[in-house]
Amino acid sequence: MSYPTIKCGVSEMPVVGLGTWQSKPGVVGAAVEKALSSGYKHIDCAHVYQNEAEIGEAFSKMFGEGGIKREDIFITSKLWNTFHRADEVEAACNTTLKNLQLDYLDLYLIHWPIATEPGKGTLFPVDDNNLAILDSKAPAFAETWGALEKLVEAGKCKNIGLSNFNIAQIEEVLSFAKIKPANLQVESHPHLPNLELLEFCKKNGMSFVAYSPLGNPGSVFRKEDQANLLQDEDVLKIAQKHGVSAGQVLIRYQVDKGNAVIPKSVTPSRIEENLKVFGFSLDAGDMEILNNLYKKVGPKGYRTCSVLHWKHSPFYPFSAEL
Repeated sequence: MSYPTIKCGVSEMPVVGLGTWQSKPGVVGAAVEKALSSGYKHIDCAHVYQNEAEIGEAFSKMFGEGGIKREDIFITSKLWNTFHRADEVEAACNTTLKNLQLDYLDLYLIHWPIATEPGKGTLFPVDDNNLAILDSKAPAFAETWGALEKLVEAGKCKNIGLSNFNIAQIEEVLSFAKIKPANLQVESHPHLPNLELLEFCKKNGMSFVAYSPLGNPGSVFRKEDQANLLQDEDVLKIAQKHGVSAGQVLIRYQVDKGNAVIPKSVTPSRIEENLKVFGFSLDAGDMEILNNLYKKVGPKGYRTCSVLHWKHSPFYPFSAEL
């Protein structure tokens, strides 16, 4: 079966992918194998998830004896905050390629607009007060982006893009980019629909990928008082109406907005279920309800991945929400 795609730069991105954030070593490889054998054509990775080597073993197996063609799978990874300096970028990409056992990435994203100090022997450098150490050289977006453009020229990445950037930050990148960002990946679900950001991306020819589409159930980032989208009365009513699960409604919500979506799971039955969202579609009434669900939790919705430990950075992307 072929699944719908959206345009992502020079490529076509399958609209449903497997997310691997918070998928632990020892289980993530099996999850990727299950996804690929179930028909997934899109796998989302990142260096900071610290599980790319195990995913690489799964890729090697599935692209070998598994009989799956590498060129049929869209694979994303991300440049971490400690590697924003121009002389750090290529080595960081090479590490990811080595770990994933790949010759190229379909998409490479700047994971966050925040640069932290390299050379500290950790991905999360902090000072004596446990405050994140920002990069002392404070590399500009232009420096990092220029290094990513060289990766495209070298054939190591087919497309490059951004993650967790706000509109003003994206506009800055667009102002100097020789290769325009092909994609923006951000948290998006009915408690944080990001409709303004989505409209901006559409106007600028950028594909939009929603992470945490189920609202991060079970995540360490969840707040104690956070409402559970999977148990929301309106979501459950829509699910019953279509004869599907609440999770499938939340995934289809992104697809019907024209986005790609990367639900994370390591449970085989859930991995299969999350891909079975092409036998129904949400109507205008459903979409209206879901687009306004955020009003139940506050005027600006509810962000689970607010990374407040970086709020002292001048590049913190969510300062308008503080």
